[in-house]
Amino acid sequence: MINLFEANETNKMITEENLDVRTITLGISLLDCVTDDLVKLNQNIYEKITDLAKNLVSTGKQIEREFGIPIVNKRISVTPIALVGGRACRRPEDYVTIARTLDRAAREVDVNFIGGYSALVSKGMTKSDELLIRSIPEALACTERVCSSVNLGSTKTGINIDAVRLMGEIILETADYTKERDSLGCAKLVVFCNAPDDNPFMAGAFHGVTEADAIINVGVSGPGVVKAALEEVHGKDFETLCETIKKTAFKITRVGQLVAQEASRRMGIPFGIIDLSLAPTPAIGDSVADILCEIGLEQAGAPGTTAALAMLNDQVKKGGVMASSYVGGLSGAFIPVSEDQGMINAVKAGALTIEKLEAMTCVCSVGLDMIAIPGDTKASTISGMIADEMAIGMVNQKTTAVRVIPVIGKGVGEIVQFGGLLGYAPIMPVNRFSCDAFISRKGRIPAPIHSFKN
Repeated sequence: MINLFEANETNKMITEENLDVRTITLGISLLDCVTDDLVKLNQNIYEKITDLAKNLVSTGKQIEREFGIPIVNKRISVTPIALVGGRACRRPEDYVTIARTLDRAAREVDVNFIGGYSALVSKGMTKSDELLIRSIPEALACTERVCSSVNLGSTKTGINIDAVRLMGEIILETADYTKERDSLGCAKLVVFCNAPDDNPFMAGAFHGVTEADAIINVGVSGPGVVKAALEEVHGKDFETLCETIKKTAFKITRVGQLVAQEASRRMGIPFGIIDLSLAPTPAIGDSVADILCEIGLEQAGAPGTTAALAMLNDQVKKGGVMASSYVGGLSGAFIPVSEDQGMINAVKAGALTIEKLEAMTCVCSVGLDMIAIPGDTKASTISGMIADEMAIGMVNQKTTAVRVIPVIGKGVGEIVQFGGLLGYAPIMPVNRFSCDAFISRKGRIPAPIHSFKN
């Protein structure tokens, strides 16, 4: 039972420290929608999503009102569309019709985003995978709520460099398609190594083929709560610091568990996982970078940043797994530049570079996230950045990702506004030395030796 002290403590976290449930994400399998008739396929997809998700938003709002817990987003993830559309789609334009259907269904049920316009190509690409990937620029330009992801590598299979090379071109093309909106389409496109099947966070959410027909996953966020807790133990030793982070993460996860169970019960859909992630927002006091400063750094990016982030990430997970038996997704600390005011300040101060961010991704929950780069960056350079990040994930047996935004027509130091939770960002410089000969090689980088565990 939750006592009065715990209730008051949780209320303070919500009202003063930016605690929120970042998302309730309804995962939906579309495998039973498959047909070779494109019109029928779109009809099946629309009907299934709108039927299963019709009460998602209203249920979330009921829980918000009754428990006083802010639920920022209600979202949907679906089976990777490259698997669903393979029989019916013969051209990239055919896949675009599915993107429009997903967007129309998302608007009908009033969710913020729908993820799963995705392909899984860590070892090779089918014709269907390639068609979907080539459709991404147009699909993201003509929709508002659709998010896309592509898994390019894994610890078990290695890195598909052919797909990495293609995605560098696709990201640049997506930027060009949406150049009138500061290349916003790229903010809805992410590439992965070791993508999880149950991630509730966008843009990388998709409903894995190992999942049930429908599932409720919840993502919780509370960097402001962690920072406030650390302020209470300012200057104390590392043992005290770690214990404080663990206890705080436990409390945050308990809130997510309550929301997940209630949503599951009210909708009659099984509960999947809690993703305990310190996912920042542009709001003051809701920053992972500020936590790092509270730990003892002048700015995020200073020497010691990677060590501080590693400790934070680990203690968050240790506290979370004690609060719920079903912690999953990405769980840990996110470091998106545009969505974190402290990270933005660090970039402006010259403390944080892309190379330092890459080092930090070795120990955080995802990777190079929401980073604005010059619009004249070459596709091969973007592919090189992706390959580096995929290698970190492959060798370290963790999820890594890249979501970079080459802003067409803008250069280093200029500010780009994305709005809402996506925030704003200064455009960061990119290493200008060429990796063309490396990226142009055909094939894949094989899996590391420690991947063979059968």
